[in-house]
Amino acid sequence: MMDIHKILEKLPHRYPFLLVDRVLELELNKRIRALKNVSINEPYFQGHFPHRPVMPGVLMLEALAQAAALLAFESTGDGVDENMVIYFVGIDGARFKRPVEPGDQLILDVTLDRVKSGIYKFTAQGLVDGELAVSAELMCTKRKVS
Repeated sequence: MMDIHKILEKLPHRYPFLLVDRVLELELNKRIRALKNVSINEPYFQGHFPHRPVMPGVLMLEALAQAAALLAFESTGDGVDENMVIYFVGIDGARFKRPVEPGDQLILDVTLDRVKSGIYKFTAQGLVDGELAVSAELMCTKRKVS
């Protein structure tokens, strides 16, 4: 539904911090299902951990947050703009259920729960082979900066 070129138009993130490779499904103002291909070439695997590479939990959450930002930007028609950013403002109930390793495809499944006073609230989960790897409630806000 959205390839890497369209993602780059919508998100300000760039290598090595862009953590969404493709959008598989998108329902405006409702949900997004995206994909992160986890490769041994990721720079963080050099130190986390050299003997047993595991994707850091904070980066799994960041991937979910980037998918949430894509949903928010796409739903409002906004995109990369030097005057508009989405800030990650909160996380609740983060849980890690299985390690994510090189060769895995992390499916990012994010649902928009509500928008109130400019704060977007999402329910998010990351799955590998249909098995829950990470879940959390995420909050973000869009802001114009000058």
